[in-house]
Amino acid sequence: MNEPTGLRARKKARTRDAIADAAVSLFLEHGFDRVSVNDVAAAAETSKPTLFRYFPTKEDLVLHRFADHQGEAARVVRERRSGTKPMTALRRHFRGGLDRYDPVTGLNDHPEVVAFHRLVFTTPSLAGRLTRYQLEDEEVLAEALGEGVRGRVRAAQVLAVQRVLARVNWQKIADGRTARDVHPEAVADADEAFGLLR
Repeated sequence: MNEPTGLRARKKARTRDAIADAAVSLFLEHGFDRVSVNDVAAAAETSKPTLFRYFPTKEDLVLHRFADHQGEAARVVRERRSGTKPMTALRRHFRGGLDRYDPVTGLNDHPEVVAFHRLVFTTPSLAGRLTRYQLEDEEVLAEALGEGVRGRVRAAQVLAVQRVLARVNWQKIADGRTARDVHPEAVADADEAFGLLR
């Protein structure tokens, strides 16, 4: 009985991935503003209405990759070990991302990741939509931290620090350095920045 649902879910996931992969490939090759939604639908061999069922906006075709990290800071705070302060848990989590060369930290020199970040950071509509994702994350993190306005300010500060660190790391790599070379500086920057939050 569960098999049809499983098959349906897998088919939906494949369709979503095919649309997203076609979109990102076209955007990287031609630029976000030069590719239409019709172009993406044609490349993914799907209809425009189907595309919009999976991705409500053109920007979502790119930024869905950030959805995996949506609410991540709040999860880190909620799932931290007993006795661990929220800022300590958040710093450790970011540092762990640096050690794994997680693209969300900006410390990843795979050519596709560098090109993807360039696309996001240099396209105004994508940067604007990313800000909206970050504001949603800020709300959820503030709720996890509690403390009223103090928690809201702390949430904004943490996410600003993470955003700045990721952008600095990406820029060093975009300027031609390797992630391995940048890693010690990225760790030192993260320690300094999170230290300022205390």
